[in-house]
Amino acid sequence: MISVDQFYITNNHKITIMNIERTEFIAWMERIMERFDLLKEQMIKNQSRFIEVDGEQLLDNQDVLQLLKISSRSLQRYRTDKKLPYYTISGKLYYKLSDVHQLIRECLNS
Repeated sequence: MISVDQFYITNNHKITIMNIERTEFIAWMERIMERFDLLKEQMIKNQSRFIEVDGEQLLDNQDVLQLLKISSRSLQRYRTDKKLPYYTISGKLYYKLSDVHQLIRECLNS
């Protein structure tokens, strides 16, 4: 059961006090903790999808497209013009994060 009391203090600020039963409060906290556990699992899953080589994070095409907010054609042009080095692993293209940062710096300076 929940009871709600409202009080007004100086400058018309309203304070709301909720009284809830202990069992209901515990149920709320358990639901919150379940959501935290789900978020933790999602974060771990997202972290594990990144590939690292010698401590250097590798990004795939999709990661670079989202990071730079460019089209796949623009990314292909950066590769063709040798502005962005890439690596082929099992037929898939990867880019070093440091190379992507270097490209960003070069674009900002020109």
